[in-house]
Amino acid sequence: MSVSSATAAWIAIGAAAAAAVSLIAALWVWLRVRRLHEGQAVLLGEDRTDLVDFAVSLQGRIDDLHRAVDEIAAGLVRVDRRVDDSVTNTSIVRYNAYEDTGGHQSASLAVLDSARSGVVVSAIQGRDYARIYMKELDRGRSSIALSPEESEAVERAMSR
Repeated sequence: MSVSSATAAWIAIGAAAAAAVSLIAALWVWLRVRRLHEGQAVLLGEDRTDLVDFAVSLQGRIDDLHRAVDEIAAGLVRVDRRVDDSVTNTSIVRYNAYEDTGGHQSASLAVLDSARSGVVVSAIQGRDYARIYMKELDRGRSSIALSPEESEAVERAMSR
């Protein structure tokens, strides 16, 4: 029986070693799961315990963000339209309308938006009088012919 009791002792030692290794393995797995859970809590927040719940809430936040971006884009389109319709281009051309006057007393002023629409105002100064003319432009075209100085004022305004 002594051979059998030695075998039984080795079996008991082997079983104890296997139990110890299993216990160490179980402890290691428990620590890894605990770290994983802590990492998940950091990612999800303390109030959520499910990745699917987190993904659904994250998708909702992304949808809200897309709506906000769309609203901002629509607002920018409205602002662009307002800017395009505002006076953005001006120019003054001074000149002598008559040979007997000096000092470039006459002038043409172009006040236009980005589509070349607006007005050209010309003040013609003579020795004893002054005349003021206004011509409306619609996309660069006037129903009344522009003088060379008025055309120059429009071209200068649009080149800036």
